[in-house]
Amino acid sequence: MKKKIIGLCAILLLASGCGKIPKLENGQEAIVSFENGEMISVDDFYTKIKDSYGLQTLITMIDKYILEKEFSDYIETAEAQAEAYIDTFIENYGSEEKFLTQLQQQLGYQSIDAYQESLYLSMMQSHAIEEYAKSQITDEEIEQYYNDKVIGDMEIAHILITPDVKDDATDEEKDAAETAAQEKIKEVIAKLDEAKKNGEDLEKKFSELAKEYSEDEDTKNDGGNLGEINYGDLDSEYDELIDAAAKLKDGEYSTKVITTELGYHVIYKIKTLEKDTLENLKEEIKTTLGTEYVSNNDDAGINALQHYRREYGMDIQDDEINRQYTTYIQNLLLQLQTKDEE
Repeated sequence: MKKKIIGLCAILLLASGCGKIPKLENGQEAIVSFENGEMISVDDFYTKIKDSYGLQTLITMIDKYILEKEFSDYIETAEAQAEAYIDTFIENYGSEEKFLTQLQQQLGYQSIDAYQESLYLSMMQSHAIEEYAKSQITDEEIEQYYNDKVIGDMEIAHILITPDVKDDATDEEKDAAETAAQEKIKEVIAKLDEAKKNGEDLEKKFSELAKEYSEDEDTKNDGGNLGEINYGDLDSEYDELIDAAAKLKDGEYSTKVITTELGYHVIYKIKTLEKDTLENLKEEIKTTLGTEYVSNNDDAGINALQHYRREYGMDIQDDEINRQYTTYIQNLLLQLQTKDEE
């Protein structure tokens, strides 16, 4: 749909750049003329566009103008991200021709460039929303997060058991493999309990068990050592492992099965390092809290873009388009309100 608008605007440009433009009797410029002398005026054309899909095209133009000025240092990053997405799509579809066919049939884009431009704008809008969200975070919130949730890096070791599940396994076979893996972890924990009871060196014992049991080939021969880790160092799927480590004292091991997307773990906490200063972590914390802000506020995106439009004094001169825009924003907010009430 956006490509159609671009094409229509191109017609307007061509019409205004090809010498003398024919006019109707009322003085309006014509965009199309027929051999019998009848014409379609530019004004009629504009009216038809704005009554159908002109608003979305205008919003696209508005945001592109504003965000490229406000975040000029992010333009290259957004362009690179959009291009990378396009390259991935083309690779997945096998050729540009096949990808273009899907764009035309499913999304209505008539060229890959037009779709890439829409992706680029989405990247710019997402960045703007992130920056707006960060601006809503107070110093008090940052300090509280630092005091309550920031911890020093932790050096830990782990033993991983991965369920032995075949691709064609039945549900019963999968369940059996999961149970077997968990039982093996419990077996390791039992051996650690026995070593602790006997006063053995737990770090040494854990290292021995890692070499014997762990299926993490990258760490098992180093006693399962994962190095120094913290929140944010691993994917969110590993939060259970980080949470368990944070609750342990140095020299302690986990006594319950820890689950991640890799399988099942038992961990040993070697040592805890002193956490970095608030000054050094302030921007990182602000980014984290900004992400939470967007997740917790459904209207964050609307409010963010509205904020930048106001900052740049956006004023829609056409009364009808302005009415459409006001209704459009109200409907978006109403939809979010209705969603929250459900």
